Amino acid sequence: MTNGFSGPHGAFPTTRMRRNRFDAWTRRLVAETRLSVDDLIWPIFVCEGEGVSRDVASMPGVRRHSVDRIAAEVRRAAGLGIPCVALFPETEIARKSPDGEESCNPGNLVCAATRAIKAEVSGIGVMCDVALDPYTSHGQDGLVREGYVVNDETLDVLARQAVVQAEAGCDVIAPSDMMDGRVGAIRTALDMAGFGHVRIMSYAAKYASGFYGPFRDAVGSGSALGQGDKKTYQMDPANGDEAIREVALDLAEGADMVMVKPGMPYLDIVRRVHETFAVPTFAYQVSGEYAMIRGAVDRGWMEDRVILESLTAFKRAGAAGVLTYFAIEAAERLNQ
Repeated sequence: MTNGFSGPHGAFPTTRMRRNRFDAWTRRLVAETRLSVDDLIWPIFVCEGEGVSRDVASMPGVRRHSVDRIAAEVRRAAGLGIPCVALFPETEIARKSPDGEESCNPGNLVCAATRAIKAEVSGIGVMCDVALDPYTSHGQDGLVREGYVVNDETLDVLARQAVVQAEAGCDVIAPSDMMDGRVGAIRTALDMAGFGHVRIMSYAAKYASGFYGPFRDAVGSGSALGQGDKKTYQMDPANGDEAIREVALDLAEGADMVMVKPGMPYLDIVRRVHETFAVPTFAYQVSGEYAMIRGAVDRGWMEDRVILESLTAFKRAGAAGVLTYFAIEAAERLNQ
């Protein structure tokens, strides 16, 4: 059986999928997925010093900025229409400790950068990461007791960290630690401190992935972690059903939005979360993904259009938005 008729040149299809691909305007008209600047969150690295803008060696094109330069960077993002930035600190070794107390210092890099942004830039959200790995001398996301990352004791520190960030003006708390119960503990602490309006975007399905290496270089936790790993609290890359349970628990504890991390290797998880819960679901195109794409594009091994193609894939999978180091470049292209 054919979907056409028989003519002088044989069977011709009456349904031709290529018709709607004939013109650029037609392709735009029938496009199922739209990527816009509104879908982008830009991660920014904050470092010590004044007037500092320093390259991250393993992430070409990405730089660390001192607090006095952060507002200018964020103003550039706001001017492009990017709705939110996410801050990550490169904490000096001298400020790190086994218990990561610098995370609760109201004057730490993230809090100082947040205050600078709020004082000088309007109309853009600030997201702050809640986890201890940038602040601990051992590089783990929680407190370590007898060689094990303990859960409940860590929650107390995470809750205090979230409150000082909210006091600095943070709009979205993003706990990335993967401790059980941390969303509920943070939500309670924020509400009790009068920050009921501060949202929580939980790293609900965060995998113990090999794609994080360049990020750990950028925040200085990789050398501290050494040969250690985070497999006792981050998820096994082999598991999918477990991600659905994790998301359900975080939503029940008060998460307003959820995130899947890494991104492209876990698009199936993004799709499942989106379809199961119908809540704002985000994905993080992590440092390893960025480094691979950036490196291949810079060497001419791939065309630079793969940048927007990769981001569109997140939207097609059901993501409400994407944290990506390509945010500025993508926004400039989308605004053309």
